[in-house]
Amino acid sequence: MDKLYIVIPAYNEEENIATVIDQWHPVVEKIGSASRLVILNDGSRDHTLAKATALKKQYPHLEVLDKANSGHGPTCLFGYQYAIDAGADYVFQTDSDGQTLPNEFDQFWQQRTAFHFLIGVRQNRQDGVARKIVSNVLRFSLWMTFGVNARDANTPYRLMNAKQLRVYLAHIPRDFFLGNALLTAAAAKRKDSIKWLPITFKPRQAGENSIQLTSICKIGMKAVIEFIKFAQASKAFLHGVTADVRTTQKTLSL
Repeated sequence: MDKLYIVIPAYNEEENIATVIDQWHPVVEKIGSASRLVILNDGSRDHTLAKATALKKQYPHLEVLDKANSGHGPTCLFGYQYAIDAGADYVFQTDSDGQTLPNEFDQFWQQRTAFHFLIGVRQNRQDGVARKIVSNVLRFSLWMTFGVNARDANTPYRLMNAKQLRVYLAHIPRDFFLGNALLTAAAAKRKDSIKWLPITFKPRQAGENSIQLTSICKIGMKAVIEFIKFAQASKAFLHGVTADVRTTQKTLSL
């Protein structure tokens, strides 16, 4: 039986976390007893951790991990490694703001053996014009840097083969701001098997977004520089060769 780990980073989501757990726990429960729903508390300053932890008795497949704040991208990468180390066969990531729908997961799961990466494409996005613009800029940046057309590179709705994911995690720096975007670009560049599937993307259900547009722009500019550094340091890997990971990491740290 396949073992699924759903990884959900959470930062200051006390108003959403209980609902999100309630919505997504049945998914892992249906897959099998070894599957887990993992909430990654990224150093929240509100009651996110306490509320999630209090629900562990109610939801037997729920795990709650607490970690120092590092941002969304590094937290996702942390969660992916945790899932792989725990023996997951498949890793799925979504966010804790209630913008995605669990009932759209099945179309991903049914195609899991045919593709290494199944990535959602947000249709009729309801999170504002500014964020759509940011996503388009990101798509253009990845095309300029890697020469790939990543339709929705940073979308928080992706199902990944754990064995294949391990290959990429060996090369991606753990502190990379846009880890999902880099993972998508690297997979596309290596011509890995990717399937894009349309998903619904609702407005945030409660609370406020922890990252404002000005912060997104700053992160984006920094990420572009990091994209370029990664592309230069990982040429062999991006062209399908298993590069020297130590050399790649050293170059990226310069």
